Amino acid sequence: MRNRERILAAARQVFVERGPKAPLDEIARRAGVGNATLYRHFRERRSLLHAVLLSVVSRLADQVERVAAENTDALTALERFLHDAVDERLGALCGLLLDKCGQFPTELSAQYARVEAAACRLMDIARRDGRIRADIGFQDVLVAMSLLARPLPGTDHHLADVHRRLQLLLNGLRLPAREWAETAPALASPDRAQPDECS
Repeated sequence: MRNRERILAAARQVFVERGPKAPLDEIARRAGVGNATLYRHFRERRSLLHAVLLSVVSRLADQVERVAAENTDALTALERFLHDAVDERLGALCGLLLDKCGQFPTELSAQYARVEAAACRLMDIARRDGRIRADIGFQDVLVAMSLLARPLPGTDHHLADVHRRLQLLLNGLRLPAREWAETAPALASPDRAQPDECS
């Protein structure tokens, strides 16, 4: 593995654990390189953050498009993609580079658009086939997954636990909307906002 790849892998882990202000010398130590090597590749912290998130989102874009092509069952493909996103630690990373308006930089936005488009197509097919609830949107799933994936301060954070909790969430998506309305009428109120539409 080249130095740049080792730095990106170490940085992803450290940023997940300690946030965007994590010490860069800790990243260099975990990558097995000197500080000078790190700064030669990434002169600024923000450029390192950008490179980490771009690598993660680009891989996920490739993965969701691949699983969508390989699986005839849309829900299976969607679940595989979301578990891949947990493995990539997307939930703990995706807020690191938002600007003041809550937008990603252009290059990241293009890769995220690939992820969103493919995931939305899978959700549309799963809804049409009656596999998932009609009142849930991709942004709902993404936000919930992000919250599940972020380690709580002072707690042990095991990836296996995140996958288990994600699967509990995904199992809940299978609940028919009619049955949900019977058990939680307040949440099914017509006054509530509808899920985001996938185009």
